[in-house]
Amino acid sequence: MKKISVLKNEILNGMHDERLREIYLCDEAGLADQKQRYVQLLDRYETLYGDEEAAIYSAPGRSEVSGNHTDHQFGKVLAASINLDAIAVVSKRDDDVIQVHSSGFEIAPVDLKVLAVQPNEAGRSESLIRGVAARLKALNYQIGGFNAVMTSNVLSGSGLSSSAAFEVLMGTILSYLYNEGAIDPVLIAQTAQYAENNYFMKPCGLMDQCACSVGGFIAIDFFDNQHPIVEKLDFDFSKTGYNLCITDTRGDHANLTDEYAAVPAEMKAVAKAMGQEVLSQCSEDEFYAALPELRKQLGDRPILRAIHLFAENKRVDELKKALHAGDINAFIDLIKASGRSSAMYLQNIYANFEANNQPVSVALAVSDHLLEGKGAWRVHGGGFAGTIQAFVKNEDVETYYNAMEHLFGEGSCYILKVRNIGGCQVLD
Repeated sequence: MKKISVLKNEILNGMHDERLREIYLCDEAGLADQKQRYVQLLDRYETLYGDEEAAIYSAPGRSEVSGNHTDHQFGKVLAASINLDAIAVVSKRDDDVIQVHSSGFEIAPVDLKVLAVQPNEAGRSESLIRGVAARLKALNYQIGGFNAVMTSNVLSGSGLSSSAAFEVLMGTILSYLYNEGAIDPVLIAQTAQYAENNYFMKPCGLMDQCACSVGGFIAIDFFDNQHPIVEKLDFDFSKTGYNLCITDTRGDHANLTDEYAAVPAEMKAVAKAMGQEVLSQCSEDEFYAALPELRKQLGDRPILRAIHLFAENKRVDELKKALHAGDINAFIDLIKASGRSSAMYLQNIYANFEANNQPVSVALAVSDHLLEGKGAWRVHGGGFAGTIQAFVKNEDVETYYNAMEHLFGEGSCYILKVRNIGGCQVLD
């Protein structure tokens, strides 16, 4: 570790430019922004703790690429980390207290002498810190106290997994501070999921945490849900000539709980009718053979959602092949097919009870108008409201960006890169 003053001077004098470019895939303007961001965080740390020895850590947000609503059916997903992240300046403490200062919200100190679930912490950041530490301790890893000053530009509520980035950041810090960076990124992701499920008290799958922790494009097969297969794909998206654009349609998520819950419930109803727990355990051929009886028993929407699941699992495999082959044209075609399936069969682009309020549908329709023949677009994440994702060529990105900003307001569209590095120690 180095003193805060040394780290600031090194960053300002360009000694870490290559490292920052590697992480953020940025041009000169973007590099200057990151350097300013890091120096400002170091200044905040120095104000609180003085010119101590410290290190800097990072964990990115993520984007779901394909596999929409498949993880809860033990299906397959394709995700990617992005060049928005949570970063923290960190130094060890002599006691067992973790103190995290974060811009924008208060986090109370967490005493690691108490690792049991604290019911009053449910839904709070303290529960995630305690849960990550408790799980690592139970797995025989070393834990200990630290001071951290952090900031994040992972957009909250955008489907880019700001909470998973925070959890992975905590696990990454403990890995480097107390375990020589030896904890496997997938294990850090599983630890983060454990903390969210059992301490934060929020059900979630493993996709978000895995994408944030492992980095780059990853494919996950959840068929053995206790031991998912995580594959990092060797593909440099920055060389394709495409950008990843996320647009927040600023739809209202209120009153959508039942819509979200109905998706897994209806898929599981089909699986139960076929004698299984989830759809990925069912035979697709037997499903189609049983369609007349399944329609009578369950109605049509569960059937359509099951059709999406079976096709989406196969699409993830095809997308893996396209990335392995470096075939960006096949990749774009498959993303469009995935988006069509979400809209037509999964039916998660607007709420049925609110047919006259369809911002996601409008965003997809305008994307279709702008990008037909030269890009891909799809609903992003859970759907019904919120965000869409588009893969846009370099020469079209300004036009697309301006159109989305005009439609949904300033600050609604984000031009992102697929970051190849997951949770990491940036500088020490």
